[in-house]
Parts: sequence; C-alpha cells; structure tokens
Amino acid sequence: MASSRTIFLRYNPFLGPKPISTAPAVVFFSPLTSNFGSILRSQRKRRLRICFVLEDEKLDTTQSEIEAIKDQIDVEINEEENLAVRLAEKLARKRSERFTYLVAAVMSSLGITSMAVMAVYYRFSWQMEGEEVPFSEMFGTFALSFGAAVGTEFWARWAHRALWHASLWHMHESHHRPREGPFELNDIFAITNAVPAIALLSYGFFNKGLIPGLCFGAGLGITVFGMAYMFVHDGLVHKRFPVGPIANVPYFRRVAAAHQLHHSDKFDGVPYGLFLGPKELEEVGGLEELDKEVNRRIKISKGL
Repeated sequence: MASSRTIFLRYNPFLGPKPISTAPAVVFFSPLTSNFGSILRSQRKRRLRICFVLEDEKLDTTQSEIEAIKDQIDVEINEEENLAVRLAEKLARKRSERFTYLVAAVMSSLGITSMAVMAVYYRFSWQMEGEEVPFSEMFGTFALSFGAAVGTEFWARWAHRALWHASLWHMHESHHRPREGPFELNDIFAITNAVPAIALLSYGFFNKGLIPGLCFGAGLGITVFGMAYMFVHDGLVHKRFPVGPIANVPYFRRVAAAHQLHHSDKFDGVPYGLFLGPKELEEVGGLEELDKEVNRRIKISKGL
C-alpha cells in the first residue's frame, strides 16, 4: 500500500544568505499604506510543500520458501525427539541387561559358594570320623586348592592367546564387540571351564584317599578362580553388574586397567591374563600407559 508524507521546508541559514528584497520601504501611515493589508499578505513567508510516495518493499522470500523452512525445522525437531527416545530406550535396555546378569551372577555365586562350603565341610567331617585324622590328605587338598587357583590364571592366559585369539576367535570375537543383550557367545568358555571343576569336585567328594583329596582340592581351586574372575572381569572391568567395594581396591583397579588395555590393542593384545595382567604389561614396557588408564578410571569413578 502506498503512503504519502508532507515535508515543510523553512529557511535554513546554512544554505546561504537570505535573499534581500528590492521593493521600496513602506512607511506606515503614508499614502502608500492604503494598500497595507495586501502588502502584509505579500510579506508573509512562503512555504514549499513536497510530497513523497513510498512503496512497500517486497519480501525476498516467497511463501513456498517459508513453508520449506518450517518443514525443515519440524524435521529437525522430530529427529531430536526420536534421538532422545532412542537414548532412553537404550538406557533402559542396558539397565535391564545389567539387572539380568546381576541376578545370574548372584544366584550362581551363592549356589557355587554354598555347595563348595558344604562339600568341604562334609568331606573333612567324613574323613575325621575314624580314629586317625588324614592330615596328609587334608594338607594336599588345601595346597592344591591354592595351586589350582594360581595355575588356572596361567592356563587362562595361554588359552586366551593361543586359542581364543586364534582358532576360537569366531566365538571370542563377541567379547570384543558391543554386546547386544545380557549375554554373549564368549560366555560359553565360562561353562566349559566349569566342567572339569565339577568333575574333580565330584570325584574327590565321593572317594577317600590322597588322590581323591588332591582332585577335590584342584576342583575347589578352579571354582574359586572362576568366581573371582567373574567379579573382577565381568563386574569390575566390563561393568556387567555392580561390584561394590571391589572397585576401590587398588590392586583390582590396576587389574581392571590392564585388561582394558588388552581391549585397546596398544601392545598387540598384551596382557592376555587377568590377575597377572599388570606384570605382563611391565614386561613389554606398558607401565606408563597402565598408570594413565588407572588415573582415567579413577576420574570416571569420581565423576570428574
């Protein structure tokens, strides 16, 4: 719509000297004042009126472009809402997975622990029913329990390097990829390692003598190692379930950091063991990286 404005231009002293009138001077009450009114009217200041017509500026964007921008904004808002929904679903799924594995870990731990304690109690009470106490058999049982627990660490380190990262990689690979669900194909190794422990415990429990006592001790040591491995490896390192105060033990923190470096492949997969992982890193000159990883995990635990 067109609009108009009226601008009045008055005399401006900056535009130059005021024009001087050449008309003769008029003396009031002279004969010339008979036409005084017309003279006064002629002496009035003249005004100049200038009119401007302003046209509205046309918008640079058309209606279709505005609609396109609105559609793009709506799409971005929908994408952000969908992303928030997906993140919430992923978080809920992770919590459900952790709870499922926690239940499995607690039930297996309580079940295995209770069975192991009862087996040890009944076996030794059964042995001491006679007149003579078989001290050699009892000593062999406890000694082999400790030896089997330590020996299983070396066995696991060898199997991890020579089997799991070689011919059995198609199964162990699931442990080096993001997990979908509470369990992974690699968990089969935990079941297979439990088979010899159960067999040794069964043979040693139902038979008397030094050899059955040693077998019972070996099965007990493997069982203890498996439980410790589950809490440190699955709980502390990979956070499949909460482990409580175990995370604050300095040695376990270094063990967890060392195993985390195994997943980073910074030292060609070293360490392959778990509880002796820091020692393996020391042998390949990885203590500096180990300390960095320990500090990083401490900052994460403190929320820094």
